Amino acid sequence: MADFRAIPSIEQLRQRPAVRALEARFGAAATLDALRAGAASIRAEIAGGGAHAADAVAVQIESAAAERLRTAFRPSLQPVINATGVIVHTNLGRAPLAEAAIARVADVARGYASLEYDLDRGGRGRRDVHAEGLLCRLTGAEAAVVVNNNAAATMIVLAALAAGREVIVSRGELIEIGGGFRVPDVMAQSGAVLREVGTTNKTRASDYAAAVTERTALILRVHPSNFRIEGFTERPSLTEIVTVGRTCNVPVAEDLGSGYISVPSPSLLRPSSVPDEPAVNDSVAAGVEICCFSGDKLLGGPQAGVIVGCKTMIDRIRTHPLMRALRVDKMTYAALEATLAEYAAGRAAESVPVQRMLATSVEAIRGRAEAAAARIGTRPGWRATLTPGSSAIGGGSAPGVALPTVLLAIHKEGLTADALEERLRAQTPPVIARIDDDRVVLDLRTVSSDQDQHLLAILERV
Repeated sequence: MADFRAIPSIEQLRQRPAVRALEARFGAAATLDALRAGAASIRAEIAGGGAHAADAVAVQIESAAAERLRTAFRPSLQPVINATGVIVHTNLGRAPLAEAAIARVADVARGYASLEYDLDRGGRGRRDVHAEGLLCRLTGAEAAVVVNNNAAATMIVLAALAAGREVIVSRGELIEIGGGFRVPDVMAQSGAVLREVGTTNKTRASDYAAAVTERTALILRVHPSNFRIEGFTERPSLTEIVTVGRTCNVPVAEDLGSGYISVPSPSLLRPSSVPDEPAVNDSVAAGVEICCFSGDKLLGGPQAGVIVGCKTMIDRIRTHPLMRALRVDKMTYAALEATLAEYAAGRAAESVPVQRMLATSVEAIRGRAEAAAARIGTRPGWRATLTPGSSAIGGGSAPGVALPTVLLAIHKEGLTADALEERLRAQTPPVIARIDDDRVVLDLRTVSSDQDQHLLAILERV
């Protein structure tokens, strides 16, 4: 007959110092459930003929409860070290924020804020005015409004300005963005009617002009930021499209996606790095009435959809019923304003991580990689070599543009590349690398220099 007397009572277990620490961290209810599950597991083992020393059972239950609680309470959203070389990595949260933006978010989040309070009048205010001043200053637009992402920005632009009427779009710009969302689908949901012009590879300004009728509400130009058409192609310039719009008295809207803002700085987003990315302020200067873009791509701020343009149209957008469903919270505004302030002050090239990574030279990456390889090579069973490679901008920006880099290829004796990559992902924090030619490679372009020592310590733990 099984002897269960070795199993202490739950109350006895709760008096143990380690269990008290678990209760303080995870709460009494969850700790009790974990202890009961651990005791039930031991009871089943004893019933099956297993032998357990009385003095070891309590430790086993305690350890099992601790592991169960750690697993149950582990956040699914975790910080990671991005060593893939993809700068705007959608799967890894896109743009890391500037320190100024992080500090601003913390400052606003820890207490109350003037989100919808007018400090001058001492009464209710509007949240949709935040960040507008800086956006207008940087882009040259008359007005601006912010929603929760760029797909939402496109949706509300179409819903507010073109519901029930036609929007002219080139067939070569009917793109699909991440997650299977397509421009025609977004347009259908907005209530606007798609009017396709041109062909996949060739569209002319005359195609837009010929399609204008009394039902036309907008001409929409979509920047093909996540693909490239080459060969026998033709696409009118933005200036040509704006000329058609003015001649036909039809406003022109542009979906730029990536959010590149050109400011006077010799090192900020050099044209050689991203040669085909149009600037928001250039589009505004060209005469588009509405322009929308992402806050968390090349701009390097939080996830947001930014809409800039003429005041009359922005006012129609900000008063549309969808605005309440698509609005952003105080922390997004805080991060966006702080990021924009870095641009306005001329510091973005150094202080905004996306811009800093874009501008990092191959020589700087090689120096860090050499230092890392030297330290890794001193560890038993490890081998590290340097190899030329390329980084990607990512996030659906600048397709086909490869930034030269130096890759750190690592090998651990007794582990395949797949096994080593899996172990790196299992660390705290996880290290996300890539496998090239059956080697695990790390691209330090997307690892901040202050993470170098942490990364090396993680490798030593592996």
